[in-house]
Amino acid sequence: MALYNDTGIVLRSYSFGEADKIVVLISPNRGKLRAVAKGVRKTKSRFGGRLETFAHVDLVLYEGRNLDTITQVSMIEAFTTIRADLNRVVTAGTMIEVADVVAQEDEPARRLFLLLQRGLRALDGGAPHPDLLTAYLLKAAGIMGVAPALEHCAGCGSEGRLTRFSFAAGGALCERCRTPGSYALRAGVTGYLASAAASDLALLPEPDPAMTGEALGVTRRFVEYHLERRLDSMALLDA
Repeated sequence: MALYNDTGIVLRSYSFGEADKIVVLISPNRGKLRAVAKGVRKTKSRFGGRLETFAHVDLVLYEGRNLDTITQVSMIEAFTTIRADLNRVVTAGTMIEVADVVAQEDEPARRLFLLLQRGLRALDGGAPHPDLLTAYLLKAAGIMGVAPALEHCAGCGSEGRLTRFSFAAGGALCERCRTPGSYALRAGVTGYLASAAASDLALLPEPDPAMTGEALGVTRRFVEYHLERRLDSMALLDA
C-alpha cells in the first residue's frame, strides 16, 4: 500500500455509503480509474467542487485492496464556461460518455485522454464550432480502431465517386460496392467528414450549414454501431 500521484478528468461519480462517493476518471496512465472520495458529500468537505464531472484534476491517491482512496485534489482546469451553458454541457456529456465507454481499467489511455482534454478546451473557449462533436467522434473512432473510410471506397479502395455509406462495411462505398442497408449520401459529405477528421479540434474548417447536420448524423450512427449502444447524451441534443 502506498501513495501515488496521477491526473485525470472526472467522467462521473456516484454515492457510496453515507457521505462518500466513487469517482470515475480517465487517466492517461491508468485508463479508467475508480477511487473513493471520503466525506465528499458533506457540506464542509475539503474537496469542495473539485471532483465534479468535466473537472481536470491532479490527485494524490492511497492504494487500497479493492479501491484506491483520493487523499488530495487540486484543480487543473474547471471548464467553467461549459458549466454555464446547457448546450455545451450536453455536448461535453457526449464526449465524456464516449470516453467512459471506450476507456478500460488498468490500460493506459493517453490518446483518448488527450482527445477529451482538447475537446473540452475547444468547447470551453469561444462560440463552439458546429462540427466540433462530429470531429471528436471521428477521432474517437480512430482511437477505437474503426475510423471510417472517407476518401476511398471501403470495399474496393477506389477514390472514385463515393455515393453510399455503410456502417458494417466501414464507411463510404462506390456504387459498384454498395451493400444492402447502405444509404445514399449527399454529394460532398464524405469530403466534409474527411476534412473534420483530419483537423485539430481548435482549428476546424469553416462550417457549411448545409452539411453540418448530415455529417453529425452519419458520424453518430457510425460510432453507435461500433460501440453497440446508443449514446444517451445525444438524445438531449435531439430534443
